[in-house]
Amino acid sequence: MPLNCGIVGLPNVGKSTIFNALTAAEAPAANYPFCTIDPNVGIVPVPDARLDRITQFVKPNRTVPTTMEFIDIAGLVEGASKGEGLGNQFLGHIRSTDAIVHVVRCFEDHNVIHVAGGVNPMHDIDIINTELLLADLDSVEKRWAKSEKAARNTQDAKIKNEFEALKKLKEALDAGRPARTVELSEEEQAAARELFLITAKPVLYVANVDEAGLKNGNQWVAAVEKRAVEENAEVIRICGAMESEIALLDPAERAEFLAELGLEEPGLNRLIHSAYKLLGLSTYFTAGVQEVRAWTIPTGAKAPQAAGVIHSDFERGFIRADAYHCEHLFTLGSEQAVKEKGLLRSEGKEYTVKDGDILFFKFNV
Repeated sequence: MPLNCGIVGLPNVGKSTIFNALTAAEAPAANYPFCTIDPNVGIVPVPDARLDRITQFVKPNRTVPTTMEFIDIAGLVEGASKGEGLGNQFLGHIRSTDAIVHVVRCFEDHNVIHVAGGVNPMHDIDIINTELLLADLDSVEKRWAKSEKAARNTQDAKIKNEFEALKKLKEALDAGRPARTVELSEEEQAAARELFLITAKPVLYVANVDEAGLKNGNQWVAAVEKRAVEENAEVIRICGAMESEIALLDPAERAEFLAELGLEEPGLNRLIHSAYKLLGLSTYFTAGVQEVRAWTIPTGAKAPQAAGVIHSDFERGFIRADAYHCEHLFTLGSEQAVKEKGLLRSEGKEYTVKDGDILFFKFNV
């Protein structure tokens, strides 16, 4: 199952427009709050020029990219943590995601109403962040009394670690700091994961701009970028309206359209790559005449763990992995040439797979 990102923001900031362009799913994008009530889910390929180049050399019967899942979650409003605007339902959807893509409106358009009355990205960000903090604080406080009592009456390390984690998390949330900023031991982290805190998730800000803002920025983009630096977060600019147009073009027209704008790739590609990086993911490849395929792994995964992404038997019966990097293939032109140069290696269980590796696994079960 692909890892997923929940797309959040206030109503009418462009979440569904960006989601539609990402997935061509045609989710409703009407000009009123709560147009999106049930989360729309789309699985999208991760653009990777290396996959295309490997295919050119290997010439397989088929090529399969790796994927990511995006969930378009209905707009949050002030008071969502207390149930305002169907808030409880929406917050529940966010809890099930791996990361948050926070769309912020950074364009003026009198034809698109703003739920807060005007364009003010800092106000919008603060509303969303406050509601997520309050929802997490509520989760921590609900567990607090039971955990405190249990910790007083036991020597069980797991129970004590849970209460220590709760204390640190409560202190941070009370001070307005997200759970992801709290330093926890490994044991405390394990306890915290069971809380499914929203503010523990990594966040990517998407500044939704008009065409002029995409090229030159504007005062709203500058404010979002400043906030991202303060939070040690990342922000990218996307013109949702333009991406909707690009998504409807065929590949040849798309390339011409981008060239006219002086862009190398759609902004949505940058969004997917940024989300991929945010989740701490890397890609390796398998390559043969039947299939060239990209596989997603956590960055730093060992060879058996990478093999397990294909099938659990590969991990359970792992013997070794024949490995070389795709750049060697691009430079030398064939796997045979890679072998002749001595660049094809046999790696064991402790090998850390590198982004861009081409692997062939040997296993026995």
